[in-house]
Amino acid sequence: MIDAYLTYIRDIRRYSPRTQAIYGDVLADFSRFCEGEVVASLTPSMLRRYEADCINRGLKPRTVHQHMSVLSGFCRFLMQKGVLKSNPARNVKRPKMEKRLPEFYQEKSMDEYFKATDHWAGEDELDILRSYGPAPTDKTAVELYRARLRRLIVSLLFGTGIRRAELIGLRTDSFNPARQVLRVVGKGDKMREIPVVPSLCHEICLYLNAVESMRGSAPPADGPLLVTEKGRPLYPNYVDRTIKAELDGYGITGRKSPHVLRHSVATALLDDGADLNSIKEMLGHANLAATQVYTHNSVDRLKKVYNNAHPRAKNGGSND
Repeated sequence: MIDAYLTYIRDIRRYSPRTQAIYGDVLADFSRFCEGEVVASLTPSMLRRYEADCINRGLKPRTVHQHMSVLSGFCRFLMQKGVLKSNPARNVKRPKMEKRLPEFYQEKSMDEYFKATDHWAGEDELDILRSYGPAPTDKTAVELYRARLRRLIVSLLFGTGIRRAELIGLRTDSFNPARQVLRVVGKGDKMREIPVVPSLCHEICLYLNAVESMRGSAPPADGPLLVTEKGRPLYPNYVDRTIKAELDGYGITGRKSPHVLRHSVATALLDDGADLNSIKEMLGHANLAATQVYTHNSVDRLKKVYNNAHPRAKNGGSND
């Protein structure tokens, strides 16, 4: 039944490969715990014992929550198949989790990064790259291309708020320069269009020219938008390493990851007055609750609203 469930979340629910891997690992772990008697062990008492085992092994409350959520989803699948009459995971109390606010980078720090790396995205470096001809082996040409690609990875993540998997999944024809939009395939294969500012449009166009120069021909419309200097598609570790290397310095502290860039976009939009529904659509959230977490970071915006709207704040707190 585990294999059937993993097939279901892959083919029907269209979960991402990473999510599929997490589900597979959790179900394999539970199978080991109950010595292969998976369905028979799906009882409230056995699930409580498994939860306690996870805690004793030092798993964090958030990870334990994840394990129990996976098992709950598996139970719902078995209910659909008529194997279970009810969901035993619903009767298991889960450990308390600390509420984590999304990390984000200050706009000033990101501005410093883009100013410092602006030349890598410019036309002068593109002309130099073109002078080496297609498939260059010279280290300078390769580095020129890599620097342009690394900068564009950051620009796209910060400019659109897309997820890492969505970035890797972009195709050349995902970008429509005439309409200045990017078509993104999100979770569950849901398509959405994200507006792209003119400066980012220009950067993408110059990058595609660089790819054409490296290849000796225009990139195929159905091929990956972002490729290495050898023409290969990006992969998760490549993106992660790029973000860590590119954001080193510029006053940027804390964890450096694609997802923090996504948080930064949402926080900046909210601080500048964008409504939650618009941010929800841009980020591809399934419901508004996932977007509302960013309101906790917008203390500065709350202060502005308070000072502009509260009757006592407007007159400095006096009674006149």
